[in-house]
Amino acid sequence: MLALRRDIDWWNLPGGGMEIGETVEEAVYREVEEETGLKIEVEQLVGIYSKPQKQEIVLTFRCRVVGGTLIETDESSECRYFATTALPDKLLPKHRQRVEDALLKQERAVLRNQLTSSEEDQRQPLK
Repeated sequence: MLALRRDIDWWNLPGGGMEIGETVEEAVYREVEEETGLKIEVEQLVGIYSKPQKQEIVLTFRCRVVGGTLIETDESSECRYFATTALPDKLLPKHRQRVEDALLKQERAVLRNQLTSSEEDQRQPLK
């Protein structure tokens, strides 16, 4: 399930930051419900993604829906399910990688650095 962000008109996975006093699990439940209207249950940690340029660490979880209804929200103009073979072209690239990682259904979480395009260019080996 993906959400179409109002601010940039790109599809993304629901998510966001933790609030003070909140556990990771509570933050996941709250963010998904705020952005989609769905109540979920966390099934598995898919990956840990470091974003050094922003000094952020992103956790991605595979979840299953246990209630609620997909709704339009202040942050998302549309929420929709997509076939895994038909993801939208305007899916944020870092989120596309996280979806692909979730589809692998590995036993252990992946660890990835997610760099900006300019950082990726700088880290390419010299020829």
